[in-house]
Amino acid sequence: MKKILFLLTVLLSGLGLGGGAAYATVLLLGAQAPAPATAAAAHVDDKVEPSFVDAGKILAPLVFADGRLSGYVQFQVQLEVPADKAEFVSARLPLLLHAVNMRTYRTPMAAGPDGLIPDLETFRKVVMAAAPEAFGPGVLRKVAVTQANPA
Repeated sequence: MKKILFLLTVLLSGLGLGGGAAYATVLLLGAQAPAPATAAAAHVDDKVEPSFVDAGKILAPLVFADGRLSGYVQFQVQLEVPADKAEFVSARLPLLLHAVNMRTYRTPMAAGPDGLIPDLETFRKVVMAAAPEAFGPGVLRKVAVTQANPA
């Protein structure tokens, strides 16, 4: 019986102490209400439904940090764009592939002890950096690398 009363006392004192700390924090810092959304603060593209465009297979060289070639890798990529720009992006995919090719040979993406593993985050950043050249600024929202295979 003592054990149950002790555990109940510890539980209630913990709840009281935690609630008191939360109350004191609100009193000291004040409750922050979220700012109301205004038309000026809302992003224009947030209202447009996103669409994914398949960029196909992209063959890229795996390069070490010192510039040596480790091998090649084939990426499968999906591009998130506004739905009204999907056809525009599909038509300009060759320009994106060109811009990616011009960046990958000088970007070290080889990871792992033998350099045969591609760094997916680096490749995603390369595609994001190449997108404004092909589509213009603000068209590409996100890049999803869905597959990477050694070539």
